Parts: sequence; C-alpha cells; structure tokens
Amino acid sequence: MRGDLTDAEWAIIGELLPPEHGRWSRPAHDNRLFLNGMLYVLRVGCPWRDMYERYGKWNSVYVRFRRWAEQGV
Repeated sequence: MRGDLTDAEWAIIGELLPPEHGRWSRPAHDNRLFLNGMLYVLRVGCPWRDMYERYGKWNSVYVRFRRWAEQGV
C-alpha cells in the first residue's frame, strides 16, 4: 500500500526493533505490519480506532506503539 515501508527501508529498520513474543498463547504478529499501521496513524492523524484493519487490530497496534514508546524505541 502507498506509504508502507519498502523492502529496502524495512531491511534497515526491522533489525532495530525489539522482537515480539506472543503473550498468553496469542501470536506476536509481524513488526513490519504493526509499524506500517503506526506510521499510517501518525501520517494521516486519524484516531487509532480508524486505522485500516489491514494493519491488524487497532488496539494491538496501539499497545505495541505505547510499549515501544515507553521503552524508548
């Protein structure tokens, strides 16, 4: 999708992000997909709830965004 990270950009950024592990028997999902969702919300200025579903559940993306922000990622 337009605005998503290219393969070249992901090759640089992807290794800098902490690995995610599933919690309470839930899958961790893809950091790239979640990061694209975060960037979409920040770029267009929409509320988290209005994020496209193609990036995953809005709450999951927001929780990861908040966790990374608290960790200084």
